[in-house]
Amino acid sequence: MLLTAPIVFGRLHVLPIVTAFPAQLPKINVRLLFSDRNLRFVEDHVDVVVRIGWLPDRAMVATRVGSMRTVVCASPLVLAVHCEPRLPRDMSDLPCVNSDTRSLGPAWPFRSSDGKRIEKVSVSPRLSVSTTDVAVSAATDGASATRLLHYQCAAAVRNGLSRIISDKFEVEPLSIHLLHSDGPVVSRIRVLVLVEFAPEQLRERLRPL
Repeated sequence: MLLTAPIVFGRLHVLPIVTAFPAQLPKINVRLLFSDRNLRFVEDHVDVVVRIGWLPDRAMVATRVGSMRTVVCASPLVLAVHCEPRLPRDMSDLPCVNSDTRSLGPAWPFRSSDGKRIEKVSVSPRLSVSTTDVAVSAATDGASATRLLHYQCAAAVRNGLSRIISDKFEVEPLSIHLLHSDGPVVSRIRVLVLVEFAPEQLRERLRPL
């Protein structure tokens, strides 16, 4: 069975579940493919997908397991030099870093201060990196603020190396789903066993986020 998930999310939250899974059902073998590229069920021979955000195919069977905030975080060092943003437009005054996997172009979307619309704020990244974990490292080292999904910076925030500064004007959280399709009978039975086992485990892990 092939299961795919985003790289950091898969390492932090899917791998611990899958490693516990064979102990209960040893006849089911799982291959994990972690990728920030959205793989396709048929072409890539995928059985189960963890998808954060939009659902590409409504024909897939979707089980919602939670949601994820999109946040801006910055190190205390950056905030000691630059005032903490009070309005979305204040984000443009901060040095920032972009991750290629979360590329948002020249503007970051935020909920307006009155909460009634989405406001796009122009940013000029001083640094662009290839992965979100490097973006977090750059932010915690004092180079910038960065915008990413909460789970990607949760450890740095928890350890006091970074602070979330977008609480007041974050956009709506993204839904997280387990997706699977109807395949051959034998494969479908294995998929259904995993899909019955994994959702509550994921919900428990996501609850603090």
